Amino acid sequence: MATELPAADGISRIVGFALELDRLKAVERRTKPLGLDRYENSAEHSWQISILAILLARYSREAVDLQRVLEMLLVHDIPEIDCGDQFVYARDAAAVAVAEARAAKRIFGLLPPGDGGSLLSRWQEFEDRTSPEARLAHAADRLMPVLQNLYGGGQSWRENAVPVERVRDLVREALADTCPEVWDFVAPLIEAFFAQGSFPE
Repeated sequence: MATELPAADGISRIVGFALELDRLKAVERRTKPLGLDRYENSAEHSWQISILAILLARYSREAVDLQRVLEMLLVHDIPEIDCGDQFVYARDAAAVAVAEARAAKRIFGLLPPGDGGSLLSRWQEFEDRTSPEARLAHAADRLMPVLQNLYGGGQSWRENAVPVERVRDLVREALADTCPEVWDFVAPLIEAFFAQGSFPE
């Protein structure tokens, strides 16, 4: 059983962790916010998909504890402080997993043991995707960049020469079983985009 830290030590470690999170705002992703000529950062992404998950929860095939979903989404990209954003369409999943696990242990280890262990557990749950909550969190994480591409001229797809098959497969894997109605909505949009070269009016 972890020993309780003196209050001042516990608060000091929480403050240190919160300040470390500022570094997530400097991690650039590959997608630009709609209408802006800059790349979004990982902190913005985490916030946006958290809101998206709140609104998609009703479409989850399985009942979910929404607080648990939000906890996962708020911590899932924290290891990018050390590792940077790994473009989902062109990454070495095994190597990324090892690097991000190391980073997660370091960063969550800044916290008092109980808090750090709890957040690390949520991060690992997201990575494992074995719970309904993790599957919904993963669906929101995959869906938002797709929507940004569909409604933003395919910016990151074009810049990185992403083929339709790669987009389709990754989005289907995340959405088809978890939120089938959402998959039914977005799948034809993906096909139409790649067939016509731009989002259909």
